[in-house]
Amino acid sequence: MSPVLPRIFLASLKRRRLASALSLLAIALGVALGLAVQLIHDAALGEFGRGIRQLAGGADLQVVGPRTGFDEQLYFQLAQRAEVAAASPVVEVDARMPGREGTLRILGIDVFRLAGIQPELMPSAEGNDTFATLRPDAVFLSAAARQELHESAGLMLQAGTTLQRLRVAGDIPGVAGQVLGVMDIAAAQERFGMLGRLTRIDLRLADGSNRAQATRALQPLLPAGVVLRPADAAAGEADLLSRAYRVNLTMLAAIALLTGGFLVFSSQFLSVVRRRREFAFLLALGMTRRSLMRGLLTEGAVLGLVGGAAGVGLAYGLAALAFRFVGADLGAGYFSGLRPALVFAPLASAAYLLLGVFAGVAGTWAPAAASLRIPVARGLHAGEGASEALVARARPGVAAGFLLAAFLLCQLPPWQGVPAGGYLAIACLLVTAVMLVPVASHGLTALLQPRRSPVLRLATARLAAAPGQAVVASAGVVASVALAVAMAIMVSSFRSSVDHWLDAVLPADLYVRASLGSGSGFLTPGDVARIAAVPGVASTDAVRADSVRLDAQRPAVTLIARAVHSGWGLPLVAGSLAYEGSGQPAWISEAVADLHQLSVGQPLELPLAGEPQRFMVAGIWRDYARQNGSVVIDRQCYIRLTGDERVNDLALRLAPAIEPGQVAAAIRERFDADTLEIAVPAKIRRITLAIFDRTFFITYLMEAVAVLIGLFGVATTFAALSTARRSEFGMLRHLGMTRADIARLLATEGAWTAGVGVVTGILAGLAVAWVLIEVVNRQSFHWSMDFHLPYLPVGAFGTGLVALAAAVAVLAGRRAMSHSAVRAVREDW
Repeated sequence: MSPVLPRIFLASLKRRRLASALSLLAIALGVALGLAVQLIHDAALGEFGRGIRQLAGGADLQVVGPRTGFDEQLYFQLAQRAEVAAASPVVEVDARMPGREGTLRILGIDVFRLAGIQPELMPSAEGNDTFATLRPDAVFLSAAARQELHESAGLMLQAGTTLQRLRVAGDIPGVAGQVLGVMDIAAAQERFGMLGRLTRIDLRLADGSNRAQATRALQPLLPAGVVLRPADAAAGEADLLSRAYRVNLTMLAAIALLTGGFLVFSSQFLSVVRRRREFAFLLALGMTRRSLMRGLLTEGAVLGLVGGAAGVGLAYGLAALAFRFVGADLGAGYFSGLRPALVFAPLASAAYLLLGVFAGVAGTWAPAAASLRIPVARGLHAGEGASEALVARARPGVAAGFLLAAFLLCQLPPWQGVPAGGYLAIACLLVTAVMLVPVASHGLTALLQPRRSPVLRLATARLAAAPGQAVVASAGVVASVALAVAMAIMVSSFRSSVDHWLDAVLPADLYVRASLGSGSGFLTPGDVARIAAVPGVASTDAVRADSVRLDAQRPAVTLIARAVHSGWGLPLVAGSLAYEGSGQPAWISEAVADLHQLSVGQPLELPLAGEPQRFMVAGIWRDYARQNGSVVIDRQCYIRLTGDERVNDLALRLAPAIEPGQVAAAIRERFDADTLEIAVPAKIRRITLAIFDRTFFITYLMEAVAVLIGLFGVATTFAALSTARRSEFGMLRHLGMTRADIARLLATEGAWTAGVGVVTGILAGLAVAWVLIEVVNRQSFHWSMDFHLPYLPVGAFGTGLVALAAAVAVLAGRRAMSHSAVRAVREDW
């Protein structure tokens, strides 16, 4: 190609400033959203993994048990094994801080064992107190903990329903970026009710022992429910937990980028329309059609490169803002408390930059191919229109093939925990919807046959004669509307299902909590009796929560011990509460059923108090609070098997005409200040739904971006069509139509073509929503939900989008309408 030709092609981008800017913006937004999600989660996982490595130190393996711990005699057995060079016992407690949000992670350590395995955890005492690390009231805080808690002298922590005052005796110099405290293991066991219990043992293997051999030799020594795993396994579990959320957001960004590619297509189609004479002239001067196509593809590549580069820069800005205002988990709760630093990721940045280039080139391909079909002689004639540049053909057979492919893809199981089949099915549904736009346009145009209004007759005649313009103007709208409607239905269905779920799990009048299941607060039988004796309390239902491992390769699930038949009830989707079979019944959540391939009537082995206990699955229930899954058993059975009578939560049913506030005040008077959380169901519901809305806030933003890009596509497409129709507008002016009439004509065409896209998009959105609910959501999070269509919001959204499209069409055609009637038609002379 001649050196002059690139300047000719790239100069057209400067002439089309608005269209080029919109294309750049669309690609930049798609790239920025996808890369920002990648950067945020990579940084969060990196920081989480770094923290795991710091805490593990030089450990090769970790012995991990339930939250309530395991017998410390196991430590002495393992420490004497030939495979083990050093062993470090740990008691880990999430200590509740009365009057503060969240908990403080406390590690009880044996300071004499740290040097050989975990030197990073070695505390540094203030002053010259040599034995400070052994004092029962001393706690050492990391720099991040000091900064967040603003404590330099002492801490008040909760153990059971009593307050423990600890003295801040120094720092943990080797720990950076983690909010935690360290204290002597014996003091931690005594103060937090863990006497004789450990939660973890870190092992450094002897020379000549590898992990696989040591695991095979040591595993038989472990009691049921205690597993031996690599020290970095927790980081892998966190990655597994957050993967579905991360992939879902990345797919939304990919759809936004796809819609941006369509906007490039509209912009380049505008270029082909305006430059038909220029292309014909270049071909007449000897330029080959292949060189012409290379020049147009270069324009698209430049748009993609500049837009991708801008998107990469914007992504780092968005990630920095997310770290500051939203958090490293984007509101999903996977990495609460982490403060990761934003680092440059060259490979990810380069990959998304190339995606931007690909979107630019892909969007240019069809207009570039259309330019090859320009006859030189006809192209030199000024009056030739652009209706031949794009021909819309209905291909119902191909569309049916994509629809069948979508159905088959929905039957595929997840690939490494990712619902790849579901996402491919969504892509097939979007392709099907776009391919059916000509059919929808023809069908809807045939339904409307205006007889009186000449503007409406002209608009419908134009759409019927040139269905290609409906494809161009509607396809981007179809993609963005389908995405927005599908996500609106999915989120509405999820929120409605959570609302009904809360009705089932919150039937009591008042709820009392000592702390979360992993926290240090708990109620003893004496505490429960004191609460039950409060005037106005008719009955109590107690709950104990712990963690159990059904599979050493998967994260622990939550064990919930409570009354089932006379208690809160369960939102069952299979089975029954009235179990009449043999054996001890257990009710598992949908996540447990999916991940462990269990169904009603099958046996389930639960490790309780170090012994495997056989249960039978009596039912499967919805649990939106625990992604890892949960198992419910009767509390009396739990006490009989474990001897643990502690309680995490109490549900109180009050006597008639008793105010919950009076009972709550009376309970607080019987306990230390702020040691109990007391709430009515309405408050719990409000907090739960607020967390839900915060979690989906990023999803709403990404939907808005996709819809905005779709409107950009309508604007550029109508700018192209209006430019090509200057002669038509001039002739209509000669026939007596005013500029206002032509504006109404454009508004009608814009509204009608957008209406085609909206109707098709809504239908496609219903299908995509079904895939999201029944395939993607079920395979990602293992939650079922009831289908709920928000009629009014979807109707208002579609109506508003049609109105905006009409306004955008008029604005895009203002330049073509501004020419005088004589100048507009003289080009045909």
